[in-house]
Amino acid sequence: MLRFVSAGVRVCCLTVLLCAAWASPPALAGQRHSAEVKKHASRAKTTIRATRRVTIRAAHIEPARPSFGQLAGLHATLDPLALKSSVALVLDQDTHEVLLSKNSQAVLPIASITKLMSAVIVSEAKQPLEQVLTITQDDVDTEKNSRSRLAVGTSQTRGEMLHLALMSSENRAAHALGRNYPGGLDAFVAAMNSKARALGMTDTRYVEPTGLSSDNQSSAHDLATLVNAAYQYPMIRDLSTSQEYEVEIGHRTAQFRNTNGLVRSPSWDIGLQKTGYITEAGRCLVMQASFAGRKLIMVFLDSAGKYSRIGDAERVRRWLTERFIDTPAELPAAAPAAATGTAAMAVHASS
Repeated sequence: MLRFVSAGVRVCCLTVLLCAAWASPPALAGQRHSAEVKKHASRAKTTIRATRRVTIRAAHIEPARPSFGQLAGLHATLDPLALKSSVALVLDQDTHEVLLSKNSQAVLPIASITKLMSAVIVSEAKQPLEQVLTITQDDVDTEKNSRSRLAVGTSQTRGEMLHLALMSSENRAAHALGRNYPGGLDAFVAAMNSKARALGMTDTRYVEPTGLSSDNQSSAHDLATLVNAAYQYPMIRDLSTSQEYEVEIGHRTAQFRNTNGLVRSPSWDIGLQKTGYITEAGRCLVMQASFAGRKLIMVFLDSAGKYSRIGDAERVRRWLTERFIDTPAELPAAAPAAATGTAAMAVHASS
């Protein structure tokens, strides 16, 4: 009797175990299904959040602002060399013969081309180049919030500051030069405008020494005059065409390079140069260069594209080299202003 009961108990227990085993797969499947649903829901929420973040970021992207030249329609002017600069002027430095002119009287922001006049004023002031100047908070750009490798507290000689301003277009260095002028920054800017008037630069106006302000404006014709005047100072020629320069900043050595890559090109013999860029001005470049036995002054303003001003300079160099050395190739005629509905472009043949 006991054996029978014991056997019955064992059968019942076995039945319970088998039922549990049979019931386990669906239960586990249900748990796994629930876990998968939660996982997919979590991923969906993450995707939605990411999508929302992307959408929010995209909503804050602002379109590029046009330059003053673009707003004035100057880029619609056609020219035979297909220049990307809306303003261009090339002339013989010795004879003043104009070889190429495109919107050369248009008055536009000139960005860091301003620093050429700043260099002229520093040179004429004859202050000690060995005097140490210190970057202060006053030299920090609050207009464009541009970056600088010269931290507040950095000390360099006036000569080093001038070198960095001309070669690497260092804004804080240029501002410090003006701030340390006799009479301060206001007197420096007044001297810049006075020099412009003395040179006959009637289209030119300066409000500060760096070029960060779009109120610093001039024409290609006036800037050619400035390049010729600045070229008379050997120090400006040397510093503006220097390829690179190392300076001690605190406990480290920093290397600065020229913003104009053409100074490193064996195809060019550049006696003086300066680049410039702010949104309102576009890409700008002025140079004194010699090739084919002639000294030329080149001005390119409001060029569209990061390397377009360099490309324009190369186009002009190749064209003039062909004219001066190889065969005197004729330029194709510029499209008539009436046909294009734009300002006329003048191309003057060399005699």
